[in-house]
Amino acid sequence: MALLELKNVASYYGSVQALKGVSLRVEQGEVVTLLGANGAGKSTTLRTISGLLRPASGEIWFEGQPIHDMAAEKIVRLGISHVPEGRRIFPGLTVRENIMLGTSNRGRLPQKQMDEEVAQMFEVFPVIKPFENALGWTLSGGQQQMLAVARGLMARPKLLLLDEPSLGLAPAVADQIFERIESLHQEDGLTVLLVEQRVVEALDSCDTGYVLDAGRVVLEGPRETLLADDRVRRSYLGI
Repeated sequence: MALLELKNVASYYGSVQALKGVSLRVEQGEVVTLLGANGAGKSTTLRTISGLLRPASGEIWFEGQPIHDMAAEKIVRLGISHVPEGRRIFPGLTVRENIMLGTSNRGRLPQKQMDEEVAQMFEVFPVIKPFENALGWTLSGGQQQMLAVARGLMARPKLLLLDEPSLGLAPAVADQIFERIESLHQEDGLTVLLVEQRVVEALDSCDTGYVLDAGRVVLEGPRETLLADDRVRRSYLGI
């Protein structure tokens, strides 16, 4: 049984169909990447999984139970954490307060436990530790992205949905974020469904990939299969 499975999912924005029968699987402990041009349906897939967008048809199963009719807050409580494109931190809250908000799906935690878990996030992302009491808006773009991922991890997710974590960042900063995600995957067994514009890095870090085009899955397979495919090499790797 897969940790997550989409079965022939269709989603709409108003009258526009964004997903046209998308099916995919994410196994426990995998990093799975979604590739495709802008508008292919990658972010829509994540939004549909996390309940921000209700599928018009098809099924979404998580840990053996259907979640396609669940509200987003219930899906979060099941263990799916979504770090959306654009970071969306709370600029008027401190870095520490932003991180703490990630536990909202877990009920009220004892203060000692909260302090320990926040400290763990600062160990994972030491770059933002000096700004613990600074307001979120004062951070650089890369620091805000690290904060957004830290907040997502505070939910203690069974599945982390990451949407364009390197968007708008300098390559060196993006590399740091990828390194931390890879470390969490290798050391803690974190399961990740990743949408990422840096195709080389996304394929390097994934176990399995899916290529979307105009709302449909047009290619899927393990990393080695995608890297060897002429369509991927021409369209995304410039080979």
